[in-house]
Amino acid sequence: MSFDLSALLRPHIRNLKPYTSARDEYSGTEGVFLDANENPYGSITDEDFNRYPDPYQQGLKDRIAKIRDLDSSRIFLGNGSDEAIDLLFRAFCNPGVDNVILLPPTYGMYGVSASINATETISVPLTEDFQLQSEKILEAFNEKSKILFICSPNNPSGNSLNHDEIEKLIKEFPGIVVIDEAYVDFMSEESFVKKLDEFQNLVVLQTFSKAWGLASLRLGMAFASEEVIRVLNKIKPPYNISGLTQTTVLDALGNIDQMKKMVANILEQRNHLRSELESIDGVIKVFPSDANFLLVKIANASKAYQDLIERKVILRNRSNVMLCEDCLRVTIGTAQENEIFLSELKNWLSKNS
Repeated sequence: MSFDLSALLRPHIRNLKPYTSARDEYSGTEGVFLDANENPYGSITDEDFNRYPDPYQQGLKDRIAKIRDLDSSRIFLGNGSDEAIDLLFRAFCNPGVDNVILLPPTYGMYGVSASINATETISVPLTEDFQLQSEKILEAFNEKSKILFICSPNNPSGNSLNHDEIEKLIKEFPGIVVIDEAYVDFMSEESFVKKLDEFQNLVVLQTFSKAWGLASLRLGMAFASEEVIRVLNKIKPPYNISGLTQTTVLDALGNIDQMKKMVANILEQRNHLRSELESIDGVIKVFPSDANFLLVKIANASKAYQDLIERKVILRNRSNVMLCEDCLRVTIGTAQENEIFLSELKNWLSKNS
């Protein structure tokens, strides 16, 4: 299927003249800077934050490009992946006219962003074992369908979606296909970033919030064709990533071995927690996971959730989510945190069985 990005774009975005910041007009680091209305005397903190950061985060993108083995022109950095999600709506979805395809249960921000941008959603639920219904998805879209969101590994179920089925959808869906790989570092399958040369309509989202342990910095990545990245850069705020975030993440990228060690610890604890949960009377099912959490089904999960909060054990209640009735989502903690959770859950189940 041929792909025409210009035809998908909202007309006013296609013709938009973007804002140009002072750092767009001069990107050097040497000189007398009298162009951006900054405070010339520094900051009131121990470090100087008085100068605006690189609006395109080129140094950080260059480092990420080496790690992900692609050109930096194919990287967009946002204030969390949520910024990239919102910008995709702004770029492609005409409010009150266009629609997007969602595959519940899935990450809730797709639907929230759709509502914010007055965009209709068409839902095609996953199967009971949380896999794609490709034929139903392809039957569901129409000429106003602009984006298909696929979360893999999926949140809240935790499993990876079938790779071949995803590829089929990328080939046959006429709009943008977004593969959200927030949990990519915990799965064994290859990232769809490797498929960017093959599919011009593909956008892959990743994040520094999970495996890298940098959730507080709010840095998300979008990988796509140069053409799509130019669109996102065109409509983003001028300085959307702070200088502090850029330098901190650059430092973190110099310590990949530490990230891999943390991931290994999480995977070890995930296996241990799964084994322990499956041995507990009252635990109905522990779903397969390729992420840093487990979806656990127990009777009366909502009451368990509330009672465990009173014991200072905080989980995520997913009971009101499609296909997740009586399910709790449990993030993999440290060995000590996991043992506390197991002990409190056992106690609760023994009293409420």
